[in-house]
Amino acid sequence: MIEFRGISKRFPGVQALKDVSLHISRGTCHALMGENGAGKSTLGKILAGIYSADDGEIFIDGKKVGFSSPRDARLAGIGMVYQELSFCENLSVAENLALGETPRMGPFVLYQIMHDKAVAALEAIGCKMDVWAKVSELPVGQQQLVQIAGAVAGGAKIIIFDEPTSSLSQVEAARLMDMIRSLKANGVTCIYVSHRLEEIFEICDDVTVLRDGQYIGTRPVKEVSRDALIQMMVGRPFSEFFPEQKHSSVSKEVLKVENLSSPGKFDSVSFSVRAGEILGMAGLVGSGRTEISEAIFGLDKLATGDVCVEGRKINIRKPSDAMGHGIGLIPEDRKRHGLVLGMSSMENISMAVLRRLSKWGWISSSEEKQMSQKYFDRLRVKAPTLETTAISLSGGNQQKLVIAKWIAANCRILLVDEPTRGVDVGAKTEIYNLIDRLADEGCAVLLISSELPELLNLSDRILVMRNGRINGEFKRDEADQEKILRLMTGTRYLK
Repeated sequence: MIEFRGISKRFPGVQALKDVSLHISRGTCHALMGENGAGKSTLGKILAGIYSADDGEIFIDGKKVGFSSPRDARLAGIGMVYQELSFCENLSVAENLALGETPRMGPFVLYQIMHDKAVAALEAIGCKMDVWAKVSELPVGQQQLVQIAGAVAGGAKIIIFDEPTSSLSQVEAARLMDMIRSLKANGVTCIYVSHRLEEIFEICDDVTVLRDGQYIGTRPVKEVSRDALIQMMVGRPFSEFFPEQKHSSVSKEVLKVENLSSPGKFDSVSFSVRAGEILGMAGLVGSGRTEISEAIFGLDKLATGDVCVEGRKINIRKPSDAMGHGIGLIPEDRKRHGLVLGMSSMENISMAVLRRLSKWGWISSSEEKQMSQKYFDRLRVKAPTLETTAISLSGGNQQKLVIAKWIAANCRILLVDEPTRGVDVGAKTEIYNLIDRLADEGCAVLLISSELPELLNLSDRILVMRNGRINGEFKRDEADQEKILRLMTGTRYLK
């Protein structure tokens, strides 16, 4: 049904795609996999009319097509769910879902019809929310659900899902899998870009692997093993995903939180983290996990309660207060809260340590470059040079810059929120090893993740959040996915 022939695309300093050819059958879910920078998202965006190919042709049902804009692609029945969320953040959910198709009677907007269509679109994917809420006020997970609702409600016959579950909880991701099965049953062709292997094996019929912008191969999912697929992606054997050697030297209490509360977000939250310990935090989107980390980092002025560092109560009213006490935050949304997209990679890595690099108010450019290059190389950031701007990097490489910034700052306490969101399988292992190594070196880590395997394999203890409260706690050897899901969902038995 869809055929790509010799597709090539080049950006300044980067060959994103090189002579890529592949075929996607009608009514199937076809996976595109590869490391960050492999060209998966670029190929999807060419089909969706966001980019134009430098060379090559695209055929749909045997007819050559070419789209000069996303609107042209939508009119041809092609929708896309983007990895990097794209909204008019000052508008409501309903207004965003109506963009380009605002119901009107003459000069007047028909808000009731807009409301009803938005509610119906969200209900179609099993989601309920206030459709008049501004998108900027929603957590990332809910923003992702809005985007999925918009793509599905448009009646597209081809839908490109680019990391659709990257900010969804496990329960919400399972709901999305059911929705994709329903779309396939109705003849919709789904192109599924993801780094999560378990999703590929659950929902996809075929999988194509790209590496460094080139086509490696296509396999039926039923005929390829997990290890073989990983080797196709990274070009080398890949047997171990999580660190073999766990950190064992847990010592004194470094961070203690008592009765932390914020109106409408979380209530009476208390926990502690010791030096050398990774404390995991599980929960559904909206359970308060992200909001707790933001409060500890000084981003919630309405938060009350006590935060103690190394036994001393501290007053944190802004992020600089937290940084002064050795606290760093790797945020859930890297584009909005973790990076200055128009600045270079070097400037993003060094921004948390400029005082350390300066003397008499002058920054040592040589020290800044040397320090930034060290972490740039250590995290295998794929970019031409340190001067490459953050906005021009893939999502995974942007995340690496955020992590590098706080590793460079030598934080004693690291709040890590969804560290591998949108990160490829090879980089995930590097990040897991980095987190484990930081704990080995005495850092106290609060790890928030929607990926339960991450929490189960990296954490010493796991807290489970539900409706803004801690609903339970497990030691590593006590926890499994079923127990955690029961507490996350508030169900006694899982069906």
